[in-house]
Amino acid sequence: MSDLASIQVTVYGQVQGVFFRDFTLRRARELGLTGFVRNLPGGAVEVLAEGDKGRLQELTEHLKMGPPGAEVAKLETSWSDYTGKYPRFSIRY
Repeated sequence: MSDLASIQVTVYGQVQGVFFRDFTLRRARELGLTGFVRNLPGGAVEVLAEGDKGRLQELTEHLKMGPPGAEVAKLETSWSDYTGKYPRFSIRY
């Protein structure tokens, strides 16, 4: 169980209106992660993901690039303990 973790990532830059949430949803599901992605007021995107630490790090690498059209300026990440409270990865509106 020690390989499971939770990460909260706030993505800044040109990340809304470029299919960033859909990009994140597809990558997270491919990696077998759970959690959610949503747009924040002010133009940032929040990602909360849970699962294997290595796969969470892989997701973070994808978030640094983003989909075509995105311009990621910076990421703020915060790690915490795995909760298991998300049945799947979804987009929140």
